[in-house]
Amino acid sequence: MKNASKLFGLLAILVMAVLLFAVAEARPAYFANVSYLEALLLLEVMVVAVWHYERWFFLGMMLVFLWAGTDLPLAGAGNRGRWVFLAVGALVGIVKWLKRDMRRHFTAIDLVALLCVVSAAVSSLVSTRVEMSLLKSSSLLLIFLYGTSGAKLAVAGRESSFFLGLLTSCEVVSYLSAFAYVVLHFELFGNPNSLGAVMGVVAVPVLLWGVLSTADRQVRFRRSIALCLASYLLYLSVSRAAMLACAVAVTLMCVALRRQVLLVKGAAVLMFLIAIIAVAQPGRFDMLVSSFTEDLIYKGKPQMGILGSRQSPWQETYDVIRKDRNYLFGVGFGTSAAEQEGASSGLMFRTSGGAVREHGNSYLALVEYVGLLGVVPFLVLLILVLRQIRRGCSLMWRTRDPRHYVIPLVMVCTAGLVHAFFEDWLFAVGFYLTVFFWSCVFALAELQFEQAPVPAMINRTWTQIPVNTQVPLSPTR
Repeated sequence: MKNASKLFGLLAILVMAVLLFAVAEARPAYFANVSYLEALLLLEVMVVAVWHYERWFFLGMMLVFLWAGTDLPLAGAGNRGRWVFLAVGALVGIVKWLKRDMRRHFTAIDLVALLCVVSAAVSSLVSTRVEMSLLKSSSLLLIFLYGTSGAKLAVAGRESSFFLGLLTSCEVVSYLSAFAYVVLHFELFGNPNSLGAVMGVVAVPVLLWGVLSTADRQVRFRRSIALCLASYLLYLSVSRAAMLACAVAVTLMCVALRRQVLLVKGAAVLMFLIAIIAVAQPGRFDMLVSSFTEDLIYKGKPQMGILGSRQSPWQETYDVIRKDRNYLFGVGFGTSAAEQEGASSGLMFRTSGGAVREHGNSYLALVEYVGLLGVVPFLVLLILVLRQIRRGCSLMWRTRDPRHYVIPLVMVCTAGLVHAFFEDWLFAVGFYLTVFFWSCVFALAELQFEQAPVPAMINRTWTQIPVNTQVPLSPTR
């Protein structure tokens, strides 16, 4: 059967090659068009990803979404192709999910997620921009469908490969980003807030877990270097929301694992570095203190207080919610009052730059989108996410072992919820961090659906623990 599948794949490649040569002979202008070549390249990547769905599709889809959010070449192709990737991933994921008889894994969080889509669709019907809002509601449906099927298939039964790939990806992103920002002075992610979100919500928490869960010294040293680079990029972004989210996630992990000493050591190292700078370069230290106070804490508005940069968008969003005539169902999912008044009606698949007003808070933005009644299923969904985080922390508290696979997912979910309080991306369906966050949420629910027993002898070496009593650990186990 396996040989027949390989033979079929080779025949399919030969047939596609013949068809491409025939099209090139009959219509050579197609291969001189950059848009057609971009579409062909994207199609090839998608075919390979679907062929190895459980192994490569999640990586391919996240790469396309991430590429679309950068200033790299072919970002336009990624911007258009990400929806094709998401739709194909959701469709193929559902088929494979049913084929593997994982219907019993359909839990409350999956059902509530689909109810959230219904709520978003209802809000779209009362919006003045029905087409745009329905398209964004459809994108939300695709994200949740992929999360309930494809994201679970990427993790279930192959935890070691998935999390090893996740750690490797975070290392690569850290090294490449450091080279782009420090050496080339090229803003890879477009703006500091996006850089802070990637590093604070994903890279630093995941890499810290990788350092703690790795036994090999060389691998730990390599990941420690990547962690330092990611931490420096997080500081370089001057994003208070990302720093706070990362700090909360790391603190939660240390407390849940009963490793408060690790926090004390980290604080001591930081104070030691600050003291060295103050003694060696007093002028540089004064400049850093002034920059930290003005740029990071007050964001250049000391007269308005610490949250001065957020008060204006929060107040404006609150005024829209209070004055909206459709306060029960909102102004339409994914749209805002500013977009409805001045956005062009010709943009069907992409929101024009500057058309969407900044909200400064994902939860306030959601209330504006779907209204006070439509926000109820979203509120239940967030409560279920908090419940998954609590269960993960309970597991960490009982085992005290940092090698469990639920730990990085708990940290990403915690950091994401905290960060979303200051940035409105949590339900921004086209943002790469949104797709990654909700995929992690559903993957965490899958890992905790049938939780293995806690290790019976946590104070002894792992070789003395029976295999059938171990929970999933780390890429090295």
